[in-house]
Amino acid sequence: MASSHPVITSHFNASNSASWLSTAFLLTSTAFQPLFGRISDTVGRRPIYLLGLLSITATTAWCALAQSIGSFIAARAFCGLAAGGILAMGSIMTNDLVSIEVRGTYQAYINLFYGLGSASGAAFGGFLCDRIGWRWTFGVQIPPLLAVFVLAFFSTPTTLGPQLAKTSGKGALETIKSFDLAGSFFLTTSVAFLILGLNLGGNVYPWSHPLVITSLAVAFCAGPVLIRVESKAARPVMPLKMLSSKPRANLVFNNFFATAGINSIIFNAPLYFQAVKLDSASASGFRLAGPSLLLTICGVSSGLIMTATGRMKELFVSGSLFMLLGSICLSSMWDGIPTWLATIFICPSSIGQGLAFPASSIAVLATSTQEDQAVMTSTLTLWRSLGTVLGVSLSSLVLQNSLSAYLNDLVDGSHKDEIIWKVRKSVRAVLDLDPKHQHQVIDAYSRSLRVTFMSSIVLFLVVNALALPVKLPRLGRR
Repeated sequence: MASSHPVITSHFNASNSASWLSTAFLLTSTAFQPLFGRISDTVGRRPIYLLGLLSITATTAWCALAQSIGSFIAARAFCGLAAGGILAMGSIMTNDLVSIEVRGTYQAYINLFYGLGSASGAAFGGFLCDRIGWRWTFGVQIPPLLAVFVLAFFSTPTTLGPQLAKTSGKGALETIKSFDLAGSFFLTTSVAFLILGLNLGGNVYPWSHPLVITSLAVAFCAGPVLIRVESKAARPVMPLKMLSSKPRANLVFNNFFATAGINSIIFNAPLYFQAVKLDSASASGFRLAGPSLLLTICGVSSGLIMTATGRMKELFVSGSLFMLLGSICLSSMWDGIPTWLATIFICPSSIGQGLAFPASSIAVLATSTQEDQAVMTSTLTLWRSLGTVLGVSLSSLVLQNSLSAYLNDLVDGSHKDEIIWKVRKSVRAVLDLDPKHQHQVIDAYSRSLRVTFMSSIVLFLVVNALALPVKLPRLGRR
């Protein structure tokens, strides 16, 4: 989506709705991941994993066939629901199977394949859009997804997980009643309406619009109720005790703010190359391949270093510092900066993520008891996903409002309103403007994106404030 979303939204004349292509996916993935973890405790990991793979195959096909922006966003939302089950099971099953002393090595394997997938998606998404059409960027995913399902069907053990429906002496329905359904409901409600209000306000509707006000009011009312419900739940979907104890709280919230900052950069970098440097979708996608490759290399190295040395804090802190460096570099981009240098400025944040995230994944487990490790894995994944959702939506909020102000200030002429409407609906419309207005629009996009990247500096300052005081144990050997 990073390199293809400008093409897709331009096709539907809905560039100002670009953030929803990712936030719809991330919202459902985020909200339901912990619930999938609890359900898998009851019925086992395998059924949830296989169902998730089948569902994501079907919903990816829906994305390819969508005939409107509304249908496409709905498909992305259901796709995220399926992905939530797959992501949750991937992390939890790894913890079920691998001891913590060597988990760093397995984390390196996961980072390798995840990084290769990220690099391929970022690099070839735009390329496929240009060569065979954006619909086939989803169509080509279906055969590999079916192949993964077949492999999972024959290789996933049937015995993974507590399987409470069998071992507790209670039926499946009785066990499901013990789920934190209220917590899941209020978590979903508060996050969904917060994202809705932030995306609509100043972008689709004015901040004074009743829908924007109502959405934000529901979010801020549901938040305190969520905290109260979770404080009393027997098996909370978001365990507050674990989020208030050091160093786990520092690790979780560090990852939350770091993910928000990183996605502010990754989501908007292709837009910079397409709207300011007038790159094609292919070229802007290939520019993300280098940072993704560095993310992979650093992620693999981080896991192997932890297994060899048992050290986590040095990786955690250095990664946090690299993320801050990356946001400062991007915020300092000047008019006329060489495209190759702008590409290099994306790299430090990817290096930081590759170093810090594997270390924090192992650290939250090393500082938890054995019985808390599964829920801490779900909690860390939940907050990373929340950070992703908020990073995309908040950066879109900053960008769209800044862009609206700068376009109104910089664009002139009798056709001003028509030009602003066109370039906000379709990024590729910039190419069709006369030289004078093209320069004005590019200047507006450049300034707006610089403001957006500057906002990520604040996030990464918080990231480092949480990372520096953390004390972590050294992993032992078995």
